[in-house]
Amino acid sequence: MSDTGRIKEPIGLRTQRQIYGEPTPAEIAEELDRTTLVDLAHVVMLRERRLIEPEAAVALATLIEQLRDSRFAALADARMPRGLYLAYEQYLTAELGEDIGGVLHTGRSRNDMKATVTLTRLREWLLTFLQETTRLVAVLLSRGREYRDVVMPVHTHYQAAMPITYGYYLTGVAAGLTREIESAWDSARGLRRCPMGAGAVAGSDLPIDPARVAALLGFEEPPVHALDAIASRDVSLRLLADATGVAVVLSRLGTDLQLWSTEEFGFIQFPDRLVGGSSAMPQKRNAFLLEHVTAAVGRVSSSWVGAVTAMKGAPFTNSIEVGTEAVGLAWPGLRAATDVVQLGQVLVSGARPRPGRMRQRAVEGITTATAVANRLVHDGMPFRTAHHTVGAAIRELLADAGGEPIGSDWVARRFPAAAKVADPAVAVSLTDAGGGPGDWQRGFDDVYGRLRVLRDGTLRELTRLTAARAELDGAVGALRSGRTVSDRQKEDRWTPRR
Repeated sequence: MSDTGRIKEPIGLRTQRQIYGEPTPAEIAEELDRTTLVDLAHVVMLRERRLIEPEAAVALATLIEQLRDSRFAALADARMPRGLYLAYEQYLTAELGEDIGGVLHTGRSRNDMKATVTLTRLREWLLTFLQETTRLVAVLLSRGREYRDVVMPVHTHYQAAMPITYGYYLTGVAAGLTREIESAWDSARGLRRCPMGAGAVAGSDLPIDPARVAALLGFEEPPVHALDAIASRDVSLRLLADATGVAVVLSRLGTDLQLWSTEEFGFIQFPDRLVGGSSAMPQKRNAFLLEHVTAAVGRVSSSWVGAVTAMKGAPFTNSIEVGTEAVGLAWPGLRAATDVVQLGQVLVSGARPRPGRMRQRAVEGITTATAVANRLVHDGMPFRTAHHTVGAAIRELLADAGGEPIGSDWVARRFPAAAKVADPAVAVSLTDAGGGPGDWQRGFDDVYGRLRVLRDGTLRELTRLTAARAELDGAVGALRSGRTVSDRQKEDRWTPRR
């Protein structure tokens, strides 16, 4: 369709390819699958409002469903001088005639359709992302419970600091990750309102029913401000920011696991299926998958930066910079976030601690020094004095040992009253204030409770969307069979206001 009435000729072929691309059959099917659901809901509403004739509604719904059943094979080789959607609409008109194909666009615009398709795609991504991230939290909690008694040193500034357990560490990562997931769930509020009905930018003077379309597509509300519905894509930015937060947490987890998997640390080992070899060095067992985890945050965050940059300075109205370019930059980042979460699942699940080595380093790192000082505080010594006293004793013992590890018996020799905390496991059990590892169960229960809320919310949303899809299928089926019954159909045909 080169003649649009106002414009007689299409843009050049090279420019068409640059702007609209050359989508593959799979890409055509993916895009039109969402678009045609919007069309079906719109056709149902138009007929219920008696804005189109029954014959037109049945013909449109029938042909659209036939296209869906064939995965849009008829459009695989179609010319697209003005993009995929208009090529699809041109096909409908060619097959059904202008009198039928031409009524589909009644009471809507490509603008509100495009905004709606974007939100449905974001909704699909978010539900998958929530399922995958909550599954990762469940893996972290499962391994956290399994290894809750495996003592290891926690490091600050890359130096052994205090004794914790591997299970406590994993539970802490689960807590941080859960907070990021909760933020993504909060951002989902931007997916509640369906833009359909907002039209090109300022609504419509036709008696359409945007609430009906919204319900059929699984949205909770119709638009309340047409300009905002058309101009805004802020939800994509928020979800990208949330995905970046998840990727950052996983990058930090990956950094720790990779460091701990080195022979120098020897805290963690991975099965063969999670490591790679070297083309030149036969002894190598490279935990290279962790490098993909640590690097993924770059792909996610760069999408956010790109989308923000594309939106910056765009007018607050329908805008290709925002609706096409910026949104297009978001998808690779969102996909990368899902990928890294799934990778994190197998790595956390497959990582196995080496308890002997972990405990050895907790002892050699003198990680119970703070617990010893606190025992002196219990006996009435001021903390700063106790801190200096223990520090001086360690300095002297290390000098006497010539830099060799001093073992855990140094406590009994220098501070007999504090001997019971020489064992890192005992020191761990005593750190039950302030969320320490001695109070592991409370931290576990907190994350588990939040995880259940997230899972239940995701399940309710999936159930609600399944019901909406069933309602749409039922409405289309009734429309095609001529059995549509609705209060909307009982209303008189709309006539223009004078």
